[in-house]
Amino acid sequence: MTLSEESSIERARMGDVAAFNDLVVIYQDRIFSKVFSLLHNWQDAEEITQDTFIRAQRGLPSFRGTASFSTWLYQIATNLARNRYWYWWRRKRDASMSLECPLGEDCDMTLIDALPDKELTPVEQTINREFVDRVTECMQGLKEAHREILVMRNVKNMAYEDIAEALGLSIGTVKSRIARAREALRALMGTEFA
Repeated sequence: MTLSEESSIERARMGDVAAFNDLVVIYQDRIFSKVFSLLHNWQDAEEITQDTFIRAQRGLPSFRGTASFSTWLYQIATNLARNRYWYWWRRKRDASMSLECPLGEDCDMTLIDALPDKELTPVEQTINREFVDRVTECMQGLKEAHREILVMRNVKNMAYEDIAEALGLSIGTVKSRIARAREALRALMGTEFA
């Protein structure tokens, strides 16, 4: 640790925000790299890095210095990353879905309906392929806003809340735009696939 780092740590402990910002600049790339190596997710690593420095700033007055400042920061980051990992692991482990549960809020189709119960005949495979090709072709004919919101909902499988946040809209507006976009897509597809 350099003399300027020691000075910054001491000044930051006394409440000097500029000194703490200097420490953030010195350590943020190293903390991010450490967290990213644990989580393998860029967005989570950025969040944990920010949280690490927030926790460090709050805990700095009680930093005893028995370990180096960098070791102390790495420990905070590692603990936060592990908590994040186990949180998501538990959520995925406990996640289950009934086969009779509707696939979406605006959809009566269940998982049982979506699962194939037999192999498709060559004729059925051809019809399915034609349908998929027609949807792809008609999607290109939609207005950009309609295409974007359908891709978010039906291709990326995003929740209404996530779409609303991404587009800066209310959930009600998102639902009505999705309904209008689906109507526009149906109109472009014509009666052959209705």
